[in-house]
Amino acid sequence: MSGTSDAWLNLTHAVAAVEADLGRFLQRQHGLGLSELRALKILAKSPNNELRMQDLAAHMQLNQSSVSRMAERLERRGLALRDLCPDDKRGVYTVLTDAGRDCLSRAEGDYDAALKDLVKTHRLDANMLTIKQT
Repeated sequence: MSGTSDAWLNLTHAVAAVEADLGRFLQRQHGLGLSELRALKILAKSPNNELRMQDLAAHMQLNQSSVSRMAERLERRGLALRDLCPDDKRGVYTVLTDAGRDCLSRAEGDYDAALKDLVKTHRLDANMLTIKQT
């Protein structure tokens, strides 16, 4: 194996370990999955705190079915709601609720602190996490 492919393999293993630990932490502390927190963050940054389901799926790089199930879980908890697109009744929006915004606000600080600790624990350094534009 080349040095580049070894480094890539090490990085993907470290990222997978951090993601797994973050998911367990968020579930334990806030009752949220990692993808649910990411969806709340994406919705919070979107115009009017809403996105079409297909756009949310694209942002998260998940398939439509996975995002639909996740949106259903968020809706059951009152963190988001699904609404029909007024222009196209086949289109469905996911909308962040006030409860979702509050949940995100409570979870973000803990998430950031846990991520910082886990990056150190799994020996990731800033150079590995920096995306260089070409």
